[in-house]
Amino acid sequence: MPNAKETTPNDWNASQSAECDPRKAKEHEDNHSGDLPDLCPPETPPSSPPQLFSMAELMETANEVSKMTIAHEIVVNQDFKLQEVNFPPNSLESRVKETLHKVFWDRLREQLSRMPPDYSHAIKLLQEIKEILLTLLLPRQTRLKSQIEDALDMELIKQEAEHGALDIANLTTYILGTMAMLCAPVRDEEIQRLRGLTDPVHLLREIFRVLDLMKMDMVNFTIQTLRPHLQEHSVQYERKKFQELLNKLPAGLVVTTEWLQKAATEVSSDLQSSSSTSETSGSPAPTSPAAAGEVLLIHSPTAVLNQAYMDLLHWDHGKEEYPETMMMDKDRLHALQKEVNQLAIIAAVLLVSNGTCGNGVFGSAGCGDRLKQITKALLGAPGARLEDTLLDISGQIHQEVNRTLLQSGYPVLTGDKATLLKGQLRSLADKDNAVRILIEQRIKTFLRHCLCHGGRNCTTLPQGLAPIQEELLEVGQRFSSLIHYNRQVFGPYYSGILKKVLLPEGRPGTAS
Repeated sequence: MPNAKETTPNDWNASQSAECDPRKAKEHEDNHSGDLPDLCPPETPPSSPPQLFSMAELMETANEVSKMTIAHEIVVNQDFKLQEVNFPPNSLESRVKETLHKVFWDRLREQLSRMPPDYSHAIKLLQEIKEILLTLLLPRQTRLKSQIEDALDMELIKQEAEHGALDIANLTTYILGTMAMLCAPVRDEEIQRLRGLTDPVHLLREIFRVLDLMKMDMVNFTIQTLRPHLQEHSVQYERKKFQELLNKLPAGLVVTTEWLQKAATEVSSDLQSSSSTSETSGSPAPTSPAAAGEVLLIHSPTAVLNQAYMDLLHWDHGKEEYPETMMMDKDRLHALQKEVNQLAIIAAVLLVSNGTCGNGVFGSAGCGDRLKQITKALLGAPGARLEDTLLDISGQIHQEVNRTLLQSGYPVLTGDKATLLKGQLRSLADKDNAVRILIEQRIKTFLRHCLCHGGRNCTTLPQGLAPIQEELLEVGQRFSSLIHYNRQVFGPYYSGILKKVLLPEGRPGTAS
């Protein structure tokens, strides 16, 4: 990757282009009764019997999925980069790698120690080094390419080796100088250290190690350079590749269809509950096909789709299959789900602690932040059961509250109050806990607002969420950006499915 010494290169459909631009995301109302998006879904492959694929076809499909996944990752993950794979020190993989490398380099040392030296392996290594250096060049670096070709002329090197005149030290000096010109600044120190090595075998081994790092740097530099181009064309590319996969798998949207049908049912249930509440309170029930059992017809597809997206944050990964259109973001959404659950517990813990101990404690300088950090640290322990974690949290918070009270000149919590505090904190492990449900509903409301408004104007939090404001705003931004991109790519497929779900044949087209 060039360093400072080198000059480096720094739908829904067309009618809804404003919504496709994250800077101009169109606002939607969840309960707004609207028309189905004006979309022409891709042609659905005709139903046919299961196909049998050859190994070559399976490999080709896997390769296409891999390329699509990598392109998707580069676009949606601004921090995406390739990293060196390091096996655990005592793992089988690490031991096998070390053994094979030792055999190879011991063999080279033995050859160079002969009289006269045997340079056959060394020449192959020099050839590899030359090829790697050439791959690190940018197209415009033609002069440096010619210099490398001349300095590492393999025919000349072979002739020198045959006459016993090969100067490996001189060649490695040139190689290190060239690496210093091509490397990223972060590698300068590594290359400077290599200049101090005198053992030719050790030096060659280290040169290959640093060259591997430089290749990784170049790949990441290329990713960074190509990202704007990929972002410009990624929606069309992913949609095209996904359609190609669907053509091979005609029943490919079964889980996606079930996912959207479930969301439509949930929205219907919510609407019926709202209607019942209005009737009970004396308000006139809205005139709609709902009274005749046509509840689904009064929903906008956006409301159903947003409900489906929200359901992904409560997904049972052990029992439910993931929608085909969300598979590339499965791990990302699972991580978001864990973060949202953790933030809910943190906010609930702080709300309970504040309610039990009073504003006097939380008004003390830094007390709320300390309780938050204690809770976050203990919740981050891998593999721990929530019940056990909350037990530890209750003990730690009790100690911190008493310490704060003493520092402020107040008596510590009484035995009854301490028991009440610990009991209420431990009860948050129950999914039916009233405080936990309240906090989860408020977080859900906030995240739904992020979806409806494309992540814009999502800075006002519901009451009780202020202690987790920074984290929740960041989660909301990531969630809305991810969903916005998914909607752009797969909007035509969702439109086709929702038209069938919301306007099945035989029903009057009141929503059209």
